[in-house]
Amino acid sequence: MSSPDWVPRGVVTDEVIDPGPVAALTAIFDDGLPVPRPGDLLPPLWHWVALPRWSTSSVLDIDGHPFRGSFLPPIELPRRMIAGGTVEFHAPLVVGATTRRESTVESVTEKSGRSGALVVVVVATTLHTPDGRPAVIERQNLIYREPPTAAPQQPNPGDATHLKPVGPPLAAHQDGGWDFRTDPTLLMRFSAATANAHRIHYDWPYATGVEGYPGLVVHGPLMTLALMETQRLSGDLDAVSGVSHRNHAPLFCGQPARAHASDTGSGRSVTLLGPGGTDDAPRSTIDLTFSESATTSGA
Repeated sequence: MSSPDWVPRGVVTDEVIDPGPVAALTAIFDDGLPVPRPGDLLPPLWHWVALPRWSTSSVLDIDGHPFRGSFLPPIELPRRMIAGGTVEFHAPLVVGATTRRESTVESVTEKSGRSGALVVVVVATTLHTPDGRPAVIERQNLIYREPPTAAPQQPNPGDATHLKPVGPPLAAHQDGGWDFRTDPTLLMRFSAATANAHRIHYDWPYATGVEGYPGLVVHGPLMTLALMETQRLSGDLDAVSGVSHRNHAPLFCGQPARAHASDTGSGRSVTLLGPGGTDDAPRSTIDLTFSESATTSGA
């Protein structure tokens, strides 16, 4: 699946927690919370947006990702997705401050699933405070899959013409649940905010005609951040110490989805369910753990 000559190489960079993408994500959610400005604490998981990495144009492959074989292994399987991961919060990150990012490929595992061969790549990242303390310790699971077995659907951009901007993507219900709504402008803006050129999120003919999806694919990190945002709106993220996140199945642009939270013995679980009817299945899940002091006080 990958070249035996490839060896993992760690990457260490000093990067500014950029206020621009942070303001962009605030505008995308448009949920009434103030914009985190320089000097403010960065909300949990927002480092996915605040530390963007735009690849140079000369290194992009046909799918919009950089060519593999430098930091990530040269895996030949074409479909790539973020399957989930874990994040530990040890110290706060501050908007506008500099953080040292240390990243490495921790493991590469070949497996066989229901859809054929796949490879799981685990990327480990640590972000540090300006004085050198670990602030965020993260492991992210990337999955590479075979192309679809059925013939890709013929592209029909006309299918997307009725998808008007939905406004704020999260809408609360009296029962404590949240509607999560998407449209092409939301996906494009999130791609830009996160420096993500993967074409399945904004190029309808490519997503349907090449990768065989029924429409634009909602970003896994967008689903995860939306679930986290429901808890931030409830005021329940001040004492979060860790999160485990998993993407179970794709959600496609324009499909309705609903988020529900439930308390567990060790914290809280929030699940995003897909469209109603027979397809009412989990799309994404986060499991939150809280500091011991918050748990004992009933957080």
